[in-house]
Amino acid sequence: MSQVSVKQNTKVELQPQGEKAEAKKEVVYSTEKVNLWYGKTHALHDIELEQREQEVTAIIGPSGCGKSTYIKTLNRMVEMNPDVKVTGKIYYRGQNIYDRRFPVEELRTRVGMVFQKPNPFPKSVFDNVAYGPKIHGIRDKKLLEQIVEESLKGAAIWDEVKDRLQENAFGLSGGQQQRLCIARCLAVEPDVILMDEPTSALDPKSTLKVEELVQELKAKYSIMIVTHNMQQAARISDRTAFFLNGEVVEFDKTDTIFSNPNDSRTEDYITGRFG
Repeated sequence: MSQVSVKQNTKVELQPQGEKAEAKKEVVYSTEKVNLWYGKTHALHDIELEQREQEVTAIIGPSGCGKSTYIKTLNRMVEMNPDVKVTGKIYYRGQNIYDRRFPVEELRTRVGMVFQKPNPFPKSVFDNVAYGPKIHGIRDKKLLEQIVEESLKGAAIWDEVKDRLQENAFGLSGGQQQRLCIARCLAVEPDVILMDEPTSALDPKSTLKVEELVQELKAKYSIMIVTHNMQQAARISDRTAFFLNGEVVEFDKTDTIFSNPNDSRTEDYITGRFG
């Protein structure tokens, strides 16, 4: 599959500090003073965050605090709302994605999205996964079969559906549908995967499978996940951002956020005093 140009662009690196500093990891996303309005409603206030390569970043906070809105700025999905206005800068691999010269189609290829509720297409399991590669011009049957198999294996669902590839995806369970949607995302070889409450509609067993999958996927992908489940954030993320009223209250390593937060509002939220 051909690689799009944005992956080749200038890369931003963090410099390690201290004798025992962790290995340098590239900053995939860097958000600077991002503000967003829905009409006259100021929904995001001066957001500054980073997403590092091959890490999981969790975004936590009460309902309506801007979590989902923020991740939708990262692939410019917010532009689908005509009343949205965004200011500030969001750099992906060193390029400001809100520069109108930046190709949004390439961005959405490199930055995949998994939504709160599974949203398979009304097609077969095979055609769901093959859809993206076909859009990108791949027609060779053997290559498509290879991509579908690899993507389903990558989403830890191959063994469950390998004999059901021609069945309608709506016949799968909710947890299987969500992992199918992850496989569909993997099929176009993304760089970043955004997940908006991907387990909120799933039972505990399916939730565990998705969490295990996220841990496996971070070996190859950079992942940002919005979650209301603080235990989930603590289990699967490397870094956590706490949002409140459209602001980032605190952003740090997950262990620090949950064991020694700097802001009393963070502590109040994670201990259940509000939210």
